[in-house]
Amino acid sequence: MKLSGSTVLVTGAGSGLGRVLALDLARKSRLVWVTDRDAASAEQVAAEITRAGGTARARALDVSDWQAWREAHEELGPVDLLVNNAGVADLGPLVDTDPQQWDRQLDINLMGVVRGCRTFVPEMVQQRKGHVLNIASMAGLAMAPGMISYNTAKAAVVAFSESLRVEVALEGVGVSVCCPAFFRTNLTDSMDGASPAMVARIQKWMDTSGVTAEDVSTACLKAIERNDFMILTHPETWKYWMMKRIMPERYRTQLIDRERKRRAKRSS
Repeated sequence: MKLSGSTVLVTGAGSGLGRVLALDLARKSRLVWVTDRDAASAEQVAAEITRAGGTARARALDVSDWQAWREAHEELGPVDLLVNNAGVADLGPLVDTDPQQWDRQLDINLMGVVRGCRTFVPEMVQQRKGHVLNIASMAGLAMAPGMISYNTAKAAVVAFSESLRVEVALEGVGVSVCCPAFFRTNLTDSMDGASPAMVARIQKWMDTSGVTAEDVSTACLKAIERNDFMILTHPETWKYWMMKRIMPERYRTQLIDRERKRRAKRSS
């Protein structure tokens, strides 16, 4: 897909990776719709794009609301690139999760993607052009213990993206899915009920990963233009992904060994 002259919609673009994606896409596209549940944040990012010489418009959009998507489509019309970035994080093993956590994860992280695609992809198919970028997570591939609801929702995004890619391929529509590991962003802000110790642990992983939101955005833009499907932004994650696919039992054993060591350290 050629980004020049394109119309782009980015969800969750008021902060974090969504903001960086919107800024980077504005340098190449004709118009970026900056959407976020927080209208004020969307306005700030749109203004930032305008000051940098790009063209952007801001709009409030709650990805968990079908009607909000329909109203957005009526106002925006067709888009060339849909970036489903909005999402929330949660922690906890199955025995510590509650129904509200599962509903939140699936309604926002999975169904937010489904709603966006169901709203805007049909016109891409009719026009025989367009691209969808879905932001998942390495969590949806790695399946590390202690974050089961998040893992499940993000794995479903990967499966949905893979299915959609095949369905729309003959109509000239591309699909990519990005599965980054930890990088510095505002991920912990959306973690309901996480302990301060766990938040601090995750924050440390993000701060020391060596990968930035700008790095992730750059990888995404390259993948869109090449119509690549899987976007793994951290060098070591390719190794883990391949090990899981080729030697699943060895991968599972490594996860269990790490969890055993973590529990031993916590109890010592």
